Amino acid sequence: MTFLLLWLRHELRVRWRGLAVLALLVAFSMATVLAALAAARRGESALDRLRAVTLPADVQVLTQDPSFDWDLVRSLPGVAAVAPFLTTPFYVEGAELGWNSTPPAGSGVWQGVERPVLLDGRLPDPARADEVVVLPRFLERYGKRVGDSLTIILHHPEDVDLLPDADTTRIRARGPRVTARIVGVIRSPQFTDPSDGEAVVIPSPGLFTRYPANFLGTGGVTFTNALVRLQGGASGVADLRRRLTELTGPSRLKVRDLSLVYRDRDRLVAYEAAVLRAFALAALAAAAFMIGQYAARLTDVSRAELRALRAAGLGPRRAAGVAAAGSAVAAVPGTLLGVAGAGVASIWMPIGAAAAFEPAPGLDADWLILLPALLIVPVVIGTGACLYALTANARTAVRRSVLVDGAARLGWPVAMVAGLRFALERGRGQATPVRSALVGSVAGVLGVMAALTFSAGIADAASNPVRYGQTHQLLAFIGLNGTGPAPREILTVLTADPAVTGADARKSSTVTAGDITFPVYSVGGPVPVTLVRGRPPASADEIALAVGTAGRLDASEGDRIWVSGSDGSREFLVSGVGFVPLGPDNDYNDGALITPDGYDALSSSFDAGLAVITLRPGTELGETIARLRTAVRAVPGGDRVSMLPALVPLQLAQIQGVRGLPVALGVFLGVLALAAAAHAVTATVRRRRHEIAVMRALGLTPAQSRAAVLTQALTLAAIAVGIGAPLGVALGRALWRVVAESTPLSYVPPSPLGAILLIAPAALAAAVVLAALPAHSAGRFRLAGALRAE
Repeated sequence: MTFLLLWLRHELRVRWRGLAVLALLVAFSMATVLAALAAARRGESALDRLRAVTLPADVQVLTQDPSFDWDLVRSLPGVAAVAPFLTTPFYVEGAELGWNSTPPAGSGVWQGVERPVLLDGRLPDPARADEVVVLPRFLERYGKRVGDSLTIILHHPEDVDLLPDADTTRIRARGPRVTARIVGVIRSPQFTDPSDGEAVVIPSPGLFTRYPANFLGTGGVTFTNALVRLQGGASGVADLRRRLTELTGPSRLKVRDLSLVYRDRDRLVAYEAAVLRAFALAALAAAAFMIGQYAARLTDVSRAELRALRAAGLGPRRAAGVAAAGSAVAAVPGTLLGVAGAGVASIWMPIGAAAAFEPAPGLDADWLILLPALLIVPVVIGTGACLYALTANARTAVRRSVLVDGAARLGWPVAMVAGLRFALERGRGQATPVRSALVGSVAGVLGVMAALTFSAGIADAASNPVRYGQTHQLLAFIGLNGTGPAPREILTVLTADPAVTGADARKSSTVTAGDITFPVYSVGGPVPVTLVRGRPPASADEIALAVGTAGRLDASEGDRIWVSGSDGSREFLVSGVGFVPLGPDNDYNDGALITPDGYDALSSSFDAGLAVITLRPGTELGETIARLRTAVRAVPGGDRVSMLPALVPLQLAQIQGVRGLPVALGVFLGVLALAAAAHAVTATVRRRRHEIAVMRALGLTPAQSRAAVLTQALTLAAIAVGIGAPLGVALGRALWRVVAESTPLSYVPPSPLGAILLIAPAALAAAVVLAALPAHSAGRFRLAGALRAE
């Protein structure tokens, strides 16, 4: 022990710079890896932790009946709480609010259902009209904080009467102005910041109590929807649907199972966590390689000095342990700094979509991740350095490379043959490991190409609504509750505009199949639909199911299902599975498509009459909407047609939040490839110094020495690109297919054309740069000194 302490004192005095660099490498690497792993765990559990403390709603009940009595729902067995929400909008002066800034119609919310966590402040007094709570993004976007005031603007009661049959963007709010104070910042499963970037303000129930006519109109023409919590959770949804059907009749109410929404969110945060874990593993691989090589170099220097003490009785095992001690000691402060860095990084975690679901943001050290690393990392580094020292003298050369022998027989230039030998053969004496360099280089290129291919899939899905079935660019609301202008006349006006390439009227109503309720849309016009398999319906007895609905019905193309509407029932053949138009009350993977004749067999009316409109590429939406609104007013009833840009699927915006992670993963794997090649070339010149000196003595010129080192680097790059690039593209596509099917979205094989074209020249250029200094060293060292040292 005394000798070990004396040697460590010598190491710290002589090689403190090298040991400090090793400690910093460990600190940076461990902070990165541990922060990513902790963020993955925290993000993946965020929704579960939020649901555990907030009494989340199990269903959303939608009705278009203004007179519906929600006490009927409250009285049903299995219903734990009901919280109605108004559908009439309100406005905040100087702010743009998201669609879910909806006023509560009673005090049930935040008590028996969706009881939120308070990120700051308190809940509003349900008796006061001048208190609001907000979601975090509102404070960030508008520079507000708890205690600040804002001005709420309501509609005049007479204007509220016009809202169901008019474009709300053309009716200005001219009712009461209420100065309200922000009293809290909340979060719950239903009250989270939308992924599309909109801000949310939710007033106290007292606002509706104080101004009922400004939300219901003069005759109570507007309706409410409600969040409902069930005693049995998601398992009670089917029973609630059955009881509501018995109570109100078929298709009068739509029950939206929120477990499907939660499932999609769970998939999203699980995907983000998987990407973060992959990022952490890639960083760990790169760190293990770089730290291992650096620790091995420090150990080699110590071994060389300790060799003189072997004659004095220093055994090989003890010598190996002493040589590795410096690396092990340097790893301790490095690991401590890395753990501290990962703990500090938790302030900004989780990232992506999971950040909107975190119930307790801020500092949160995950000791299940940090503590094992604190104990294990120094031991692993010390043990690895010790094993390296023990086996350093036992390494032998591997078999000769067939490629090198073939090049020699063909009479290739000596410099090229020597470079191939450096890249593919270990050599003699202090052999240079080549397998790890080859594997590291191939793995690095494979990982880079896989990450860039996967990133290309994300970039496409994050910017192309067609992948989610939204093939249109504008959405027009022609009618509601079976009333509205003639769709044919509206379509004639729309298609006459030069910017419009197609328009299709689609009626929508609610139908049931078994115990599943879903919307059905009529299709048959020029606007295409997106299917993942099968074909669109072509006759009155065919139906194309949305992906989510097909999964709930356990149906696929070729199956037959029985569907019931408000006016009839019939059996349909499932012709395909894909996506439906995203509407106010349905997701893009919830519903079905049928022909107009098939629709008429189920229903003689409609809940909503829509028109989906496609535009020429590059069309300016704002100008086109204004022009089309003016045109449709000339049609009888056209003043009741509202028009807006196509709704964006939630999944599209959520995928945008993680598009940077695959790129970061590619960067780390690129570091792995560069580190493998750089270390291989540098170690070759150092460890094969005598071999190069012998060839120089036999006539190899300095230029040929440099060419040999350059050939070695280019060989590593060529093998890495030749094997790693095609495998990386295939792996990236396979991973993207898994994500596309689970999102869901239409799978299109991603092709990162730029990366495919640039990977070879980039790898070769990097090889030249990495070989520059070692090649220069190989061409200028003194032969006599190298030969005497050997």
